Amino acid sequence: MKTELPSAEKFMTAHFSAGTELLCAVSGGLDSMCLLDFAARWAEGREIPVAAAHFHHGLRGASADRDEAFVRDFCAARGIPFVSGRGDARAAAREEGLSVEEAARRLRYAFLEEAAAKRNGSVILTAHHADDNAETMLLNLCRGTGSAGLGIPAVRGNIYRPFLELTRDQLADYAAARGLPHVEDETNHEDDAARNLLRHRVLPVLREINPRAVQNMSRSAGLLAAEDALLDDLAAELLKGVELSGDRAVLPWEALRAAPEALRGRAVLGLMGKICGQRRDLSAAHAGAVLALGKGRECSLPYGLLARNAGETLELFKAAPMPPSAPLLPGQTVEFGKWRIMLGSEGPPGSISYRLHSPGPLEVTLWRSGDRMELPDSRGARTLKRLFADAGVSPEERDRLPVLRTGERPVAAPYLGVDLEFSAGTSGEWVTFYTEDIEGEIL
Repeated sequence: MKTELPSAEKFMTAHFSAGTELLCAVSGGLDSMCLLDFAARWAEGREIPVAAAHFHHGLRGASADRDEAFVRDFCAARGIPFVSGRGDARAAAREEGLSVEEAARRLRYAFLEEAAAKRNGSVILTAHHADDNAETMLLNLCRGTGSAGLGIPAVRGNIYRPFLELTRDQLADYAAARGLPHVEDETNHEDDAARNLLRHRVLPVLREINPRAVQNMSRSAGLLAAEDALLDDLAAELLKGVELSGDRAVLPWEALRAAPEALRGRAVLGLMGKICGQRRDLSAAHAGAVLALGKGRECSLPYGLLARNAGETLELFKAAPMPPSAPLLPGQTVEFGKWRIMLGSEGPPGSISYRLHSPGPLEVTLWRSGDRMELPDSRGARTLKRLFADAGVSPEERDRLPVLRTGERPVAAPYLGVDLEFSAGTSGEWVTFYTEDIEGEIL
């Protein structure tokens, strides 16, 4: 039975030298146990330390506790340093609007990066293999990805994957020959996740068509990665003349339009990555939204980025932090981003002012998805999202506008007016919204 892993050995020799600690991500499953065993054997005599990192996602109760204890005990028996972390993937999924799988992935990688940094900059090894690569390719094809998403990169930042040329069967052979113990994640046998459906139903059919389907797909992913890197280099050439200052970049539209279509989105993504310091979660969809901006329009992007079509140029910049909520007392002026909100007197010329019956303690906040107001002369309450749209307020502007509320009830907002229940006509207390550059009238 063949147990050598020459492609992995070649990978390790090419990338690592004495003094670099290898921090192996170890779930306790067969693949990651092969990784830990292989890395420890390869590093022996090379003055390269090896450690294990295990993350508990808070998803599988006692089974997950068992996995953590298994990896911890295995490492203790072999004198391998061990670190662990815990998170709540379901809570993270709810808070961030993600699938549980994606939330778990983010939590896991954040833990691995933090653990590596604490260990004086260790590099991270994961056990992704050719079958994982094929599954990722198929998943991303279903999602409509470009070439950048067709496959798992062998190296990304300080994350290395020495097993990408190996199949799951080859790793099973390695584990059997070494007598390696492992634990089984029972959810891997369920078909409630897209990746499991591909693994259990699609890949077997592809292997019937071609027994080397997985290896060939992995090879294609490698070729695409090389071509993708070349296109990225060409896009970088396009950005050489870009004016970049701190968290702001300016790119002439003329330069973008003169470039081949295949490079435009890459150039925008490259510029976004330069400003925010990373490319993760920046996608072709974001680049497409930027390229489709009409003159004078803005769009929000991940990591607090904003893009603006300034006519002759495309501007990309870090948005100012969202202002925190603040109480508003009579006679007081509250600063809220670029806005000023004043209660008790009419504002300066050009400001937007309304009269209202004070309903009690007032607070200035951003709009909330469930907010509704009934305006005078309207036909019932409507959502603020709809009201702002009807008033011609862009989503980018809407997301930074102040809303005056009492408790959970919105009372007033610029460009909309005062909720019917709190409207005071020509009497009542003034509330004024203004900025230095607003063009409006007192209402």
